[in-house]
Amino acid sequence: MVDAAVLAKLEEGYAKLAASDSKSLLKKYLTKEVFDNLKNKVTPTFKSTLLDVIQSGLENHDSGVGIYAPDAEAYTVFADLFDPIIEDYHGGFKKTDKHPASTFGDVSTFGNVDPTNEYVISTRVRCGRSMQGYPFNPCLTEAQYKEMEGKVSSTLSGLEGELKGKFYPLTGMEKAVQQQLIDDHFLFKEGDRFLQAANACRFWPSGRGIYHNDAKTFLVWCNEEDHLRIISMQQGGDLGQIYKRLVTAVNEIEKRVPFSHDDRLGFLTFCPTNLGTTIRASVHIKVPKLASNKAKLEEVAAKYNLQVRGTRGEHTEAEGGVYDISNKRRMGLTEFEAVKEMYDGITELIKLEKSL
Repeated sequence: MVDAAVLAKLEEGYAKLAASDSKSLLKKYLTKEVFDNLKNKVTPTFKSTLLDVIQSGLENHDSGVGIYAPDAEAYTVFADLFDPIIEDYHGGFKKTDKHPASTFGDVSTFGNVDPTNEYVISTRVRCGRSMQGYPFNPCLTEAQYKEMEGKVSSTLSGLEGELKGKFYPLTGMEKAVQQQLIDDHFLFKEGDRFLQAANACRFWPSGRGIYHNDAKTFLVWCNEEDHLRIISMQQGGDLGQIYKRLVTAVNEIEKRVPFSHDDRLGFLTFCPTNLGTTIRASVHIKVPKLASNKAKLEEVAAKYNLQVRGTRGEHTEAEGGVYDISNKRRMGLTEFEAVKEMYDGITELIKLEKSL
């Protein structure tokens, strides 16, 4: 049963959202009918409510999406809200659709998108993973955070070759180490208001940590937004090399830590924009001529299902004609196909920039 205080908060939040000019997918799909149908539901194991799902979007009317899954069961219990949002965001992935089996494809297919180093400043490919048997951030206890950090740390310490590196727990981190990691743009910080409103930052910094290899081209974040964020990155445009490193790492980690996976939705994570492959392949790219013709840039991006953002992430402007451009679709296609959309789109943008 959902208690009266939670229901009151839901009703009040819903009324404010309905009256707002929010452009979020939450507002678009949380009709009165859907709201009334879901407001008394809870997930079987962790007793998550509709409030746990939508509180970030209720508090932040400028959210693009506005919902998170507090635990894996939420995707089923609150499917009337998740399914249309997933379909909208992931380019038509319907509730009758099934995400294909995980396929990284032939990693040698991709080369360097910018061999002359004129346009692409840096490239990265990352994916999110959740550990089987644990809920997502809002439902985790402090003991579970610590237990997971221990598992992740010992798993990563077994990595060899170019993946070999060191795990740095956030708890008790020396200031100098912290500053170095921030300067390297590696360290995630507490204080994202969208995550905080979703209750994803409790017991901070307990159970959080970061791993990187010696060359600083491979990173793993532990318990920031997702249980694991696995990241491969380097300067320049050699997507092939970066993708290959990520695939090797994911396969190595999965041998030791089982991941949460759903037959229909693929890999399960905290944010519905990040299901399926959970792959985000991105470049920081300098296209000053296209930057002055934003409509053209957006047109090409849309054709290849790419998302264009400022270099400081979502909700930011481009600085000096530099954009962060990534694949947008993560569901209904394989990992290989998701990365290929980005590869083809970036190749096209560079060709266009050269011709202007």
